[in-house]
Amino acid sequence: MTGLTLRDITVRYHGPGGPVTAVDRVSLEVPEGSTVGLVGESGSGKSSLARAIVGLAPICGGEILVGGRAALSRTVRDRRRLGRQVQIVFQDPDTALDPRMTVRRTLTEAATAFRGLDRQARERRVAELLDLVGLDHLLANRLPRQLSGGQRQRVAIARALAAEPGILIADEITSALDVSVQASVLNLIRELRHRLGLSVLFIGHNLAAVRYVCDVIAVMYLGRIVEIAPTEELLLDPRHPYTRSLLAAVPSLHTPPRRTDTP
Repeated sequence: MTGLTLRDITVRYHGPGGPVTAVDRVSLEVPEGSTVGLVGESGSGKSSLARAIVGLAPICGGEILVGGRAALSRTVRDRRRLGRQVQIVFQDPDTALDPRMTVRRTLTEAATAFRGLDRQARERRVAELLDLVGLDHLLANRLPRQLSGGQRQRVAIARALAAEPGILIADEITSALDVSVQASVLNLIRELRHRLGLSVLFIGHNLAAVRYVCDVIAVMYLGRIVEIAPTEELLLDPRHPYTRSLLAAVPSLHTPPRRTDTP
């Protein structure tokens, strides 16, 4: 298992109107084997932080530690090591998957890039990954457009798991799915966390979903973390006015039933 530590991370974009700070000195910890939720309204900086962790957004200050080791490095070797340890699943599988590649090719390329497997080993790994995310092996020859939204998101999760990461970042992974499918994907994340010992940073705006999968919730507002607490404590006794405003929009969460610890 591998934990993730963020220390004073700042993300700043430069546009026509000058620099814009999307993430402002954020510190956050995802302990080994735990799931930490990151919530906030659109534009709060959640996705910018997620993309910065995996090198897809510009970090202009701060430190990232993966398994206690500094992850911000310019060397190719260290970037590859980070890629193996930290993987991200994006909100929309339609844009995350290459529409010209079959499921088999998508997973094979991921497995080859991170593990250097021969042909037979790659085939076995594809089958293992499909089993891991609950997909039938017959889907391996299909293109993304031939799959349902839930199936496409499961393929995206399988691709991320091909590297055998210790840390998984789930960035709004259920928001593009039908309500009927969201629960099955949330159950999958909980199962994978326990089965593989993953540390998960679960980003979302649906507090019911976040509550279901997370041990701790961090609330982000205008690029900063304004409150962090164990899930039930935060939902039952929010301290920050912004947190209270988020909860006020979801009345059913004021007195949530207690979550069990079983996946």
